[in-house]
Amino acid sequence: MPTDPKRHSPATSIRVLIVDDHALVSEALEGFLGEEPGIAVVGRAESVAEAIRLASQRQPSVVLMDSRLPDGSGADAAVAIRDLLPKSRILFLSGDDSKEAVVAAAQAGASGFLSKSKGSSQVIDAVRRVAAGEMLISAPVLASVLGRVQARARGEAERRRLLEQLTRREREILGLMAEGRDTQDIADKLSISSTTVRTHIQHVLEKLDAHSKLEAVARAARYRLLEAG
Repeated sequence: MPTDPKRHSPATSIRVLIVDDHALVSEALEGFLGEEPGIAVVGRAESVAEAIRLASQRQPSVVLMDSRLPDGSGADAAVAIRDLLPKSRILFLSGDDSKEAVVAAAQAGASGFLSKSKGSSQVIDAVRRVAAGEMLISAPVLASVLGRVQARARGEAERRRLLEQLTRREREILGLMAEGRDTQDIADKLSISSTTVRTHIQHVLEKLDAHSKLEAVARAARYRLLEAG
């Protein structure tokens, strides 16, 4: 539910958008945050779609975000809002404080993560610190996020390398191998000799550093080689 924009504090205030589908929670947050000097609650949203719309309209400096929303996740909303408003800070306030939830928030570009078990004074302090540019996510979690990003980058680099090595015919044969076809089936399907198929398969195994057809197919699945067509 949107807050009346006429109630906004001066532009120098920390402008907070509350995103939570539980009315009692969002009303309570608006109540104590709105009483704080230098903090203005500029809206309340109950869904990903409403959060994005209000963020675009109200230009919050801090978005206080729940992890789970009716039409998606807080991470979905955070990514979209960060794309629209790169200078806005996202502070997650969630009932799920598992490592997976915190990592998902960090990957979505959050500046902080708080459990809903925290008291009002801790929430207010976190809003002020995040607005000031502080990062309220632990070093181990940030290290985990960095590790995942680096691993994904390495995986993409390896995928590109393998795709560049495989010829169009070799990828075609690899796809037929993934369907469980044997050498003669592949030969019949492509109207080529079984000897030619065996040669192509040998080249595929060498390029994928595989010792068997099964290993080659597994490696192709891991690096999404068959998606390239």
